Amino acid sequence: MSDAETLPPEGPAPRTPTMRWALVPIGFLVVLLALAYGLYGDMAAKGANQVALMLTTVVAVLVGLRFGHTIDSMRAAALESVGVGLSAIFILLAVGALIGTWAMSGTLVAMVYWGLQILSPNYFYVSVVLICAAVSLSIGSSWTVVGTIGIGLMGVAAQMGLNPAITAGAVISGAYFGDKSSPLSDATNLAAAATGAKLYKHIVETLWTSVPTLAIALLGFFLLGSPGDFDAAGLTESLAYSFNIGFAAFLPLGLVLLLAVLKVPPFLTIFTGALAGAVVAVFLNPAIVIGAADAPHLPAALALLKGSWTALATGFVSTTGDAALDQLLSRGGMESMLVTIWLILAALAFGGVVDRIGVLDRILTPVLEAANTTGRLILALVGAVVGTNMLSGDQYIAIVLPGKMFQNAFRKMGLAPVVLSRAVGDSATVTSAIVPWNSCGAFMAATLGVATIDYLPFAFFNIVNPLITILFGF
Repeated sequence: MSDAETLPPEGPAPRTPTMRWALVPIGFLVVLLALAYGLYGDMAAKGANQVALMLTTVVAVLVGLRFGHTIDSMRAAALESVGVGLSAIFILLAVGALIGTWAMSGTLVAMVYWGLQILSPNYFYVSVVLICAAVSLSIGSSWTVVGTIGIGLMGVAAQMGLNPAITAGAVISGAYFGDKSSPLSDATNLAAAATGAKLYKHIVETLWTSVPTLAIALLGFFLLGSPGDFDAAGLTESLAYSFNIGFAAFLPLGLVLLLAVLKVPPFLTIFTGALAGAVVAVFLNPAIVIGAADAPHLPAALALLKGSWTALATGFVSTTGDAALDQLLSRGGMESMLVTIWLILAALAFGGVVDRIGVLDRILTPVLEAANTTGRLILALVGAVVGTNMLSGDQYIAIVLPGKMFQNAFRKMGLAPVVLSRAVGDSATVTSAIVPWNSCGAFMAATLGVATIDYLPFAFFNIVNPLITILFGF
């Protein structure tokens, strides 16, 4: 008997699902997410959305089985997709640690103190956009900007009594302008590589849409500025009394920005900043660190170690007696990011399965075939990218998959690769931050302390940028 005759018979080859079946997990997800928000409101991201994504993944697996995919194949796809998100998960943990130690060290307080001294409610939102845009453009990382400067600006807004959702929208708008326009950004480099465009030609091309979008966003935030004067004297006095906010308090922030400019990987950059915050806290505010340890029986050295360790792990709890200040500073720790990590894991697993069983291909193919003019082609691309961002939960998949699928169509239409790369960047990078279960949206909400659904109406840059791209197409 030959070897071929002894092999077990192979099962049916996997098939792409029909459109009707491809829409089953999508429809199931839409219904469950709508139900989650209806029942839980802003708290849906604390667990209800995660359960919805996990249940929908089961539905997608059942669809995959019907069309010849094996459990092992779909499990491998889910694990592979989750693996792509591990870097984001570690960055989240690092940001949680950083928030805890910066709250304890006085770094966050120093940022708020000087923000209150310099900024006015009249132009605060505009200033936030410009500050975040400039820093993000120089270091190429929206996540680093949001996780450092963004936190401080949120604190300033809280002390001024300004709207946190609008402030979060301003932080994200500025951070994403810089991210998608910087040659140091991983998303910018990926958009160029996935579409076959030259990096610097891609960046120049994106400015044609990014600059008008930024101008519109600035106008919107200018109109939302709070009129009138703001007396910061009482608040700044309370901040200065509670913490040592001298030059040394800014050392962790300076170190993070330096490492980011040197292109040290984001996790190492942010976690080093967290450790620096702990060290600065020990030297500047030892009594606060010892108090955070909550262990009066320990020697001072061990109490300092435990207090720093606690801030990294479970966050910092402020006990100044000033209710507003304690609310601002009681935050952080890796533990605070666990619910967000759960959301990212659930979204990536779902995205991996629907990609493997061909749901995305089935839905995108007819959309691509119907695009017979330049305007319709760009409209179809933007729709495909935004849809992929929502279904996959990951901006990198939303950049690569549509970017490659639409290459031939753009070529046949006589459009340069930079047109494709610009449209991909204008829709994938920016909309990832306004999808609650996308890794970017989950990160922004967890870091800034504002639900995605709340800041979404004020993320002007992220909303308008894809619309400007579509308009330019026609």
